[in-house]
Amino acid sequence: MTSETLQPVLDHIGARDDEYVTRLIDYVKNPSISAHNIGIREVSELLVAMLGKMGMAVESVPTKGHPFVLAKYEVDPAKPTVLLYGHYDVQPPDPLELWESPPFEPTIRNGRIYARGVGDNKGQHFAQIMALEAHLAVHGTLPCNVIFLLEGEEEIGSPQIADFVRANKERLKTDFVVTADGPLHESGRATLTYGVRGMCSFELRVKTAARDAHSGNYGGVMPNAIWTLVHLLGTMKTPDGTITIDGLHDPILPVTEAEIAATQALPLDLKGYMANMGLAKLDAPADRPFWDRLMFHPTLTINGLHGGYGGPGSKSVLPCEAVAKCDIRLVEAMTPEQVMDCVRAHVAKHAPEVEVIFHGGMLPSKTDFDSPWGQVIQEAITEARGEAPLVYPCAGGSLPDYVFTKILGVPAFVMPYANADEANHAPNENMEIGLFLKGIRTGAALLDRLGKM
Repeated sequence: MTSETLQPVLDHIGARDDEYVTRLIDYVKNPSISAHNIGIREVSELLVAMLGKMGMAVESVPTKGHPFVLAKYEVDPAKPTVLLYGHYDVQPPDPLELWESPPFEPTIRNGRIYARGVGDNKGQHFAQIMALEAHLAVHGTLPCNVIFLLEGEEEIGSPQIADFVRANKERLKTDFVVTADGPLHESGRATLTYGVRGMCSFELRVKTAARDAHSGNYGGVMPNAIWTLVHLLGTMKTPDGTITIDGLHDPILPVTEAEIAATQALPLDLKGYMANMGLAKLDAPADRPFWDRLMFHPTLTINGLHGGYGGPGSKSVLPCEAVAKCDIRLVEAMTPEQVMDCVRAHVAKHAPEVEVIFHGGMLPSKTDFDSPWGQVIQEAITEARGEAPLVYPCAGGSLPDYVFTKILGVPAFVMPYANADEANHAPNENMEIGLFLKGIRTGAALLDRLGKM
């Protein structure tokens, strides 16, 4: 049963569906491409004006890179405080020729809005903003204290966020953090995620001679740079899927019984998943449960292997240079620094002539399953949507939630609103209008629940 304080807010929201869609379209048509520094200042100023008009204390906080938009609404120190995190920057829209409509001319087709950034992440944090606005319109205040933090560099790896959070710990003091980002379950059912994997990106580079050479005249004499990397990479992971880099797994925390039970309760159409991706089999090891692969184990991925000749026909060349781009996904309590120490030691042992270049990383994040705030969020989702969410111990991808769990020291959750096929980072990014509107209702229900604590 909907509470007597929430029902008028939901009625207010329900009477404004078309208005919300129009306003979202007006918002996402503004480019804010962090990688190209296009539109960042303009959109940050737009957000400051939008949040300020609602009565929030808001500012654009400069950094060495793009600014953070920080807004606060304080009701009562005795009330809970929630920090809502999102990002206003978007991916570049390339390749443009694959878009069915221009990426920054939002278009409605089949009940969806198509535009760059509509799902990742503008439509999702705009839904949160509209939830705040609805409470203010109906009750003249918010049910709890709210901090809104919107980043302008998430799509380029959040290089400033750790320093920003460390420098502003008092201003960001909160009970917990909620991020509306990423996709719902493919069925459209709501999800709540308690953690994210981290990431470590690096490349392996080798040069075996001053120049490429004739594969006949020099073959068997001059070392082949590509073979050097192939043999090295072969020592890092066995065909049965075991990562063989010494020390890599040492810090990993054991999985709890509650986390295992949660994954076993998740629905999975494995045949459909494999058919959709065109997979004949899953990656090794073959006996590893599906969700365990995405949540509880690190990965070693070769993103690309480059060198020699790759053009049409053949060229009997012996390459003198080669590079492998790699990443490792991290689980709690691995760190990029620890991982790179292990990688460097492994390379020094097996192929000391290979150079290791670190390209950056992100810590994993984990919130305890017994957090009372997680239960509150689950109840709010159920009240707003009429169905309990699926609970994920961890997401396979990476978000900068570690700044909240490890620097602020508070629980952090991911509560997505977008459809599973939102095509974020790809042409024809989209968001289902119905899910956007449900996101507003869900955000409103969470605020109402917090106000009653």
